[in-house]
Amino acid sequence: MTAALPRSPAWSTRYLLFIAGMGGLLYGIDVGIIAGALPYLESTAALAWKLNAQQLSFVVAAVLLGSVLSSLFAGLLADFIGRRPAMVVSGALFVASIPLIALADGYVALLCGRLLQGVSGGLIGVIVPLYLAECLPADRRGRGAALFQLLLTVGLVAAAVIGLVQARSVQVATEAAAVLPDAARAAAVLAAKDHAWRGIFWMCLTPGVVFTLGCLLLAESPRWLAQRGKRKATPMPGARATDPLLSRRYVLPFLLACLILACNQATGINSVLAYVVNILNRAGLSGASANLADVLLKVLNALMTIVAVLLVDRKGRRFLLMVGTAGIVVALLTVGLLFRANEIRQRDVSAQVTAQARDDGLALRLDAPTLRALGADPAGPPQVLMVAYAYGPFTNVASIRSDDPALPRLDARRADTVQPDSVIGAAFRRLHLNPFPDPAAAATAPFAIEAARLGPLPTAGHGWLVAAAICLFVASFAIGPGVCVWLALSELMPTRIRSNGMSIALLINQFVSTSIAAVFLPTVGRHGYSTIFFFGAACTVVYFLASAFLLPETRGKTLEEIDAFFARPAAK
Repeated sequence: MTAALPRSPAWSTRYLLFIAGMGGLLYGIDVGIIAGALPYLESTAALAWKLNAQQLSFVVAAVLLGSVLSSLFAGLLADFIGRRPAMVVSGALFVASIPLIALADGYVALLCGRLLQGVSGGLIGVIVPLYLAECLPADRRGRGAALFQLLLTVGLVAAAVIGLVQARSVQVATEAAAVLPDAARAAAVLAAKDHAWRGIFWMCLTPGVVFTLGCLLLAESPRWLAQRGKRKATPMPGARATDPLLSRRYVLPFLLACLILACNQATGINSVLAYVVNILNRAGLSGASANLADVLLKVLNALMTIVAVLLVDRKGRRFLLMVGTAGIVVALLTVGLLFRANEIRQRDVSAQVTAQARDDGLALRLDAPTLRALGADPAGPPQVLMVAYAYGPFTNVASIRSDDPALPRLDARRADTVQPDSVIGAAFRRLHLNPFPDPAAAATAPFAIEAARLGPLPTAGHGWLVAAAICLFVASFAIGPGVCVWLALSELMPTRIRSNGMSIALLINQFVSTSIAAVFLPTVGRHGYSTIFFFGAACTVVYFLASAFLLPETRGKTLEEIDAFFARPAAK
């Protein structure tokens, strides 16, 4: 591997922060890129590959699932080959994932590419903050982690801008195709949408290459070199290599870091950012307005992260966490109440929809006769129909709007809903470990409508109120949890268990995020958006209490001083 080049300390620090920031950029792209691509992926892949809502949820959640898998071995990898080589590996995996996704010609290739992208993100999420914590002095450690988060938000902005550019290109193509015959128009629009989501992923290749090559010129972590006997280390007062791993010195900070990271994702931040265009569409904004709001949201995230960079080493970690989590609770409650106000206007039309089921499935358009059959006035305000249906353990959610000029048909078919078992799935099922539905149980299960709700489409004003509340959510997250979670991950862990402890804590973090993303669409279909946001508000209350009463202030303290803080009471 290429050796690090000799350089002045000031140049080394700036270069280190630049490359670490590029790691944050890739992590942000991992999380945010699907938001702009998802509407076009739904339009093209769902038609060409017969994807259902659960499969689309898995495509979104695959990055998070990949992060969970890589979190299991990220610390071991960083300990075995070193921090710098591990970062090179993480960047190379990201670069490899792009062509796999962009050239995908089916569900499996797309899912595998997203999983590989997630593996890269999980490694970056552990190793880059670990590297920063071990290389930066105490008075710069806060800003270093904040810079990682800042570039993460820039990655989200970049992903949103790319999505907006592609949205405009699709709009232009749609307008140009308006003069074509019906079949040709549909084919042209479909081709434009297919090109849009593939182009979104291709545009992410360059930062991955820059990060991967840039890591080759970094110096290795001095603490890793000290652990390997390649550099002298200053022993921490009171620290002994023979201290049991279950002592207070190790258990308390480990559990606290795990709690903070679990609560961080339980706010729902990743799912909201991934589904924000869909959320705003359902809240009443048009497609173009929702994409514009998405970009403004990501810009706000970046601006508030700059504020956090300036404050984190002045006000401290605990203060920013308390301010941020308080704002998140207010924002999530507001969004939940806004959606609830609209959801209570929806009517249960399960019986009417069930009556239209034919031939082991359902096929209907929200045209005038259907609206009358469902008890709505075709001349009234636009309506939205959301249907949750199942074939045994396999469930799906679909929705259609009466104001869509194309009046698309809602199709529910067993062949599109029940997916065949994979080799891995079958193997785990024999061990009674597979949590996913069993295709054998769904093969003969009857078609059932689990829920069907019809209601007026929210107004644009309602949509902008939801957008404003989500802006408060993102701003509060950026100024507090967004920055401080990386510091909690790297600062609280004692030196002896830091790499593996960070892996386990991030594993819990990503497991919570993956679980929320995987159930997001089915939960919305059955219980509405308000349920998701109220759940996030309740979890954030726990987050606030943990920040206020359990978290010590680590500003200005060396990693060894933080370690000694947790060991102090045990020495009495």
